Amino acid sequence: MTLLIVAYLLASLAAVILYGVDKAAARRGDRRIRESTLQLVALVGGWPGALLARRWFRHKTRKQPFGIILWGCAALNLGLVAWLATADAAAGLRQLASLE
Repeated sequence: MTLLIVAYLLASLAAVILYGVDKAAARRGDRRIRESTLQLVALVGGWPGALLARRWFRHKTRKQPFGIILWGCAALNLGLVAWLATADAAAGLRQLASLE
């Protein structure tokens, strides 16, 4: 459980940094971070940081397709974590690991 919390914190920190860098680049008119990169970081567990950074930096708040995809990433991530927490999923992963 502690490992999961650390993973979420690190992914969220990465999301906040990426959103900050992208917002600064947008203001300067420089090269931007791809939306797919921002969404991937959210999908792998950085969604709490992405949601916070979106508010803090007021970044990507008008782009509704982006917001919907971000919430979808959060839902998929939480669903995957919930599924992995079940006994059946854990047993299946152990079985896959032993097939080496």
